[in-house]
Amino acid sequence: MDPKKPATPQDLFARLDALGISHTTHAHPPLFTVEDSKRLRGALPGGHCKNLFLRDKKRNLFLLAVLEDRPIDLKSLRHALGAAGNLSFGSPETLMEVLGVAPGAVTPFALINDRDRRATVYLDKGMLERDPLNYHPLSNAMTTAVKPADLVRFIEACGHAPRLIDLGQ
Repeated sequence: MDPKKPATPQDLFARLDALGISHTTHAHPPLFTVEDSKRLRGALPGGHCKNLFLRDKKRNLFLLAVLEDRPIDLKSLRHALGAAGNLSFGSPETLMEVLGVAPGAVTPFALINDRDRRATVYLDKGMLERDPLNYHPLSNAMTTAVKPADLVRFIEACGHAPRLIDLGQ
């Protein structure tokens, strides 16, 4: 893997294999929204997730992975994340610079590209109760399923310490 270029899905799969993480990937048309995912994913089992790349007024970056149906209120979420001021979505340019993915492909797997550990990672506690968990593998034209413990292990292997957040039901 070239450290100057973002990882490809194949780089990600090789990393998962090297970590001994079992994964299953399904190809599908590109998905840009939760609604697209629900309509086009078919009968993939497990927890389906949405991922938000956020920043606060001091330009601190956050990657939040939650169950797809969780309502997100950025005003109340800022307190739970300890954000400095209001939260907003990170720009496409910052997203590419930090996580190496385009909008619509945000995923915890993109932490493979965050070599400087600029993003703070938050995982929905309830999400980790689903097995398997489904995320885009750096491309929104595929979905990759992993066990919750393996997701955490992958994130830690990328040098991040994921924080759990309880977003309730």
